[in-house]
Amino acid sequence: MVSDWLSAAFARRQVHYGWVMVAVTFLTSLVSAGAVGAPGVFIRPLEQEFGWSTADISAALAIRLLLFGLMAPFAAALLNRYGLRNVTAAALALVAIGLVASLGMTDLWQLVVLWGFVVGFGTGMTALVLGATVAARWFTTHRGLVVGILTASMATGQLAFLPLLAWLTDLYGWRLALSVVCVGLVVATVAVLLLMRDRPSDLGLRAFGERADAPEPAAPQATGSIFAASFSALREASREPLFWVLFFTFFICGASTNGLIHTHFIPLCSDYGMAATAAATLLAVMGLFDFAGTIGSGWLSDRYDNRKLLFWYYGLRGLSLIALPFTDFSLYGLSLFAIFYGLDWVATVPPTVKLTVARFGPEKANLVFGWIFAGHQLGAATIAFAAGASRTYLASYLPAFFVAGALCLIAALVVVSLGRDKPAREAIETA
Repeated sequence: MVSDWLSAAFARRQVHYGWVMVAVTFLTSLVSAGAVGAPGVFIRPLEQEFGWSTADISAALAIRLLLFGLMAPFAAALLNRYGLRNVTAAALALVAIGLVASLGMTDLWQLVVLWGFVVGFGTGMTALVLGATVAARWFTTHRGLVVGILTASMATGQLAFLPLLAWLTDLYGWRLALSVVCVGLVVATVAVLLLMRDRPSDLGLRAFGERADAPEPAAPQATGSIFAASFSALREASREPLFWVLFFTFFICGASTNGLIHTHFIPLCSDYGMAATAAATLLAVMGLFDFAGTIGSGWLSDRYDNRKLLFWYYGLRGLSLIALPFTDFSLYGLSLFAIFYGLDWVATVPPTVKLTVARFGPEKANLVFGWIFAGHQLGAATIAFAAGASRTYLASYLPAFFVAGALCLIAALVVVSLGRDKPAREAIETA
């Protein structure tokens, strides 16, 4: 296999194959996130071509975001059972099928089925759980940094493609723009099939930074139901107050990012006279600063108290959302917002993953984090629909932004209730 040859070649240069896993996962997350983010550009073109309302389109996008999260705990069980490569390749193929089929849609129910259910299921089969699994299995040191890099790829992919897609949509229509996303999905699928492996032991390696005399973590047994494994992890995690605090704060994280800014920022700016391409460019600026902010958050999470980091991240995000309507939606004001908000876009993920791995261990962490991420997408789906309904029935997005900002301030206060980071029980027993 290509991965065996490449692992040996990198080993001769003293480079761990875990970094190849980071690279291929980065590409996968980048392209998948582009598929998740693309519909935000197409809201206005779909309204104009088919006559659908913002609330109708938002309902389909809310289903996509909801399934994107609800699949996460079962995606973790699928990854444990069938392996990273098989599940990731299948997920990419499913998303590509849904998007290609949508090129010929003519009715609202087709939008709901294809962009809501098919794309929601496909993207949910990996989501952030894939990155958390790679970081937990392939890295002992620099785990927070790796989570930051892979999380940045997800958020940056949702935003970086938007100016290109908006430009293509203006010139050639939304169908050609969507075709570009489909090509990217095919390229990522080929890379996954050639390069991705399940565990370091598949290549005769240890996790990066792991001591040679450390006992190797036991792989989850490939027996029993996928649903049983997922709900068993939920039952165990639900006994821990930490789980519920992270679930609640991640609900608010999703409501204040994917569901609100990601889905409705472009039509919000259009309501105040800004062209869609310019608004998409501002989202891309957020993506660029998010890339730096999330990687920086990963670096910080390896060195500082993750509770304090989450307090500052949620608090500053809430203040920025409350301040957004007071920018007068000028290019200067929105640019400042894009820079400040972008640095904090998903900076919450590395500390949240680190707290989860520390409490539940590297082999169970992806299952538990899958349920926490489900909370993230429940929040995203709720605000995606609520903001669309606000625009349709109240003729303004602004109430949704004030509510999201207030929720972030509440999350900042709630996260203070967390105790200090505790090591996983497995680690205590090993010691």
